[in-house]
Amino acid sequence: MELAGKRVLVVGGGRSGLAAARKLQGKAAEVFLTDMQPLAKLTGIDELKLDAAHLILEREPELKDIRPDLLVLSPGVSPFLPFIRQASATGIPLWSEVELALRDSRAVITGITGSNGKTTTTTLVGELAKETGRETVVAGNIGLALCGQVEHLDQNGIVVAELSSFQLELINKTRVNIAIFLNLTPDHLDRHGSLEKYAAAKARILENQTEQDLAILNWDDPTVKELAAIAKARVVFFSLKENLPDGICLNGEDIVLKKDHSVAATIIGRKELLLKGGHNLENVMAAVAAALEFGLDISKIADVLRHFRPVKHRQEIVGRFEDILYINDSKGTNPDSSIKALQSYEEPIVLIAGGKNKGLDMTEFLQEARIRVKSLILVGMAAPELEEIAVRLGFPKIIRTLDFKDAVSIAITEAVPGDVVLLSPACTSWDMFKSYEERGELFKDLVRKHYSEPE
Repeated sequence: MELAGKRVLVVGGGRSGLAAARKLQGKAAEVFLTDMQPLAKLTGIDELKLDAAHLILEREPELKDIRPDLLVLSPGVSPFLPFIRQASATGIPLWSEVELALRDSRAVITGITGSNGKTTTTTLVGELAKETGRETVVAGNIGLALCGQVEHLDQNGIVVAELSSFQLELINKTRVNIAIFLNLTPDHLDRHGSLEKYAAAKARILENQTEQDLAILNWDDPTVKELAAIAKARVVFFSLKENLPDGICLNGEDIVLKKDHSVAATIIGRKELLLKGGHNLENVMAAVAAALEFGLDISKIADVLRHFRPVKHRQEIVGRFEDILYINDSKGTNPDSSIKALQSYEEPIVLIAGGKNKGLDMTEFLQEARIRVKSLILVGMAAPELEEIAVRLGFPKIIRTLDFKDAVSIAITEAVPGDVVLLSPACTSWDMFKSYEERGELFKDLVRKHYSEPE
């Protein structure tokens, strides 16, 4: 679509919406922007220099007044809002900000999706891509909007994009040259309505691939594995559990590349990795497959892996104080993610959990916690639901707290030397915070202040 002169309604005035609006203005489109928040709560809107007719705040826009040729939706915006459904029903295209950014990109697009592990894998793939010497942009759901970041890249550039289901459900022509699909567990069911629809949104990462492209899939996840049957691209599997005839897997304690039932290359020993836990081994394997596709030398791959540390808010080590280990896993916003965090530690755990549930069943998460957690600290909107399940499971100690600061203070009191204090909420932060990052930063700040450590 030629954007010059088109009337485009951008829905959402956050990071993605602003980036989209700036790009559209640069393409000489007539931009309208809408958000339910007041102007005082939106940062950066002023730079767009939109008049009152083009900035619709605190109410739904009237399509008959705007007459848009295109809607661009921010990831947090539901496509089921009445005016968006009306637009779709009348044939007005709906794009995600990702579609606007990438549909005409000349760079090699590397996209990472899955229910868990996206941020770690995206960050790691980004570090590996940079080792090629090619200009690399790491953006997407990882915190930096793609619009405005990728337009200058030529065919030698590499885009490494974390892609959520919200971003993928509204792509159109975006072609992902190297697609990584890590895993699929129930998440965002309050938005998608069912696991099947959530899976279908994720699977769109493969939709526009060709036989020149690559799909990197998790052999151990049945739903992801089955996507090989519909993939148009070449497929490389990775597996933590299976000794694959071809792909990336374990050979004893080593991560290896297998070809024709033989070890073609040994990448690195698992004990050399700073990333811990089986889930992180899967993330590493997927990243290795991408790095090999970039043409990166195995010695360089191993060196990056050897020095790569966990990303912020994903099992991030806050510190060890008085022989108590504090872990910030604020990015654990669904049960499966938090289960993986729990399984990473053998020490007794004081767990802080709760926030806003996304319509997910918390039983399996709390069953795992019942085995590993000595004190369960509950906070937020989901606390009553979590407490009810925990009581039924026979938790030895359950503590409901007033607010997040209270939860952290009580967790510190509950811990003794040799324990792990783990923030892994299994819920979003949206009832108390703007983001999981804000929640994680406050956790770190409160812990370090308690021990009089610098921030």
